[in-house]
Amino acid sequence: MLTPRQLFLRYQAQTSDFPLLLEIERAEGVYMYGPEGQRYLDLISGIGVSNVGHRHPRVIEAIQNQLDKYLHLMVYGELVQAPPALLAQALHETLPAHLDSVYFTNSGTEAIEGALKLAKRHTGRTGLVSCLNAYHGSTHGALSITGSEGFKNSYRPLLPDVRHIRYNELNDLSLIDEHTAAVVIETVQGEAGVRVAEPDYLPALRQRCQEVGALLILDEIQCGFGRTGTFWAFEQFGVQPDILVCAKGMGGGMPIGAFISSQEIMSGFKTNPILGHCTTFGGHPVSCAASLATLRAIQEENMLAGVAEKAARFRRQLVHPAIRAIRGCGLLMAVEFESFEVLKPIIDRALFHEGILTDWFLFCDNSLRLAPPLLITDDEIDEACAAVLRAVAFVCG
Repeated sequence: MLTPRQLFLRYQAQTSDFPLLLEIERAEGVYMYGPEGQRYLDLISGIGVSNVGHRHPRVIEAIQNQLDKYLHLMVYGELVQAPPALLAQALHETLPAHLDSVYFTNSGTEAIEGALKLAKRHTGRTGLVSCLNAYHGSTHGALSITGSEGFKNSYRPLLPDVRHIRYNELNDLSLIDEHTAAVVIETVQGEAGVRVAEPDYLPALRQRCQEVGALLILDEIQCGFGRTGTFWAFEQFGVQPDILVCAKGMGGGMPIGAFISSQEIMSGFKTNPILGHCTTFGGHPVSCAASLATLRAIQEENMLAGVAEKAARFRRQLVHPAIRAIRGCGLLMAVEFESFEVLKPIIDRALFHEGILTDWFLFCDNSLRLAPPLLITDDEIDEACAAVLRAVAFVCG
């Protein structure tokens, strides 16, 4: 009989020639456990997913309660179901008044696809602008606006009329013009290695969009739901989007995404044609119940209050001559080393000898990713930092 590892390699489609091959049997809080009891401290939250930790009790209870009622009933938007309706209201209560229409999807890349269609439908334009080194997903539309040629070249032709600008470069805003349907930008760039906007950049971008009639789409798939210390990252930058995209951390471990806009803009999907955007499983009641529980846990357990100090605690301890810089916004952080050749052995040493799971960034492979669950404690931060520093010392001396 084949083991799970053998089955994984034999039958499950692979995305690289070097998967971690770490077998996990269960997870709780900030820890994951192997079949022989090995314990791993998760410093990346499943790439920004487990913001409230693994198997948060509120999330588990919400899932169990919904399982006793119903699962999938009908394609999106036809039947009245309490979980998506309640979640949509709760999301709106965290947002500016004009963002009052929520379209649920199954993932972040699907939410990006819907947002792109919505912007084209509303403006009647075809031009799209996004940033170099941005990551928005792997489906064709999302890939088209992703800012890395290495990820895109094997899949062309992609969407036409896409321009790329440099994040934080005010001079590039002139490329946004009367042909632009939307600018799609991560409020905080993730896979570029946690690049945070300068104080005047996002307000200038917002102003440029208004001048030319383009919509501003903020991608908070990775930086939303409390990751940066405010519920939405854009709260820190004095801007508001026309369309907001979220996913990852919103489900408490369940698959869900959303794009959110105004009733006026979203109404474009109702006519010419009707069913202008469709999904079978978007707004799945179990995922929506889990998401509402996640939102309430963040709010009612006051998880945002400690994010800044927890980030500062990481910064104070992660000091070593091999560490060149630490960039971050809340508990989304990048620890920079000289090169990937230096970083990769550190990641491997931390995982296989210290029980610390971390990673690098797609477009910044010399930086170590730190994005632990928001509920990580001071003692767990101390444990993680000591283990990372031991790995750094082993590799770099």
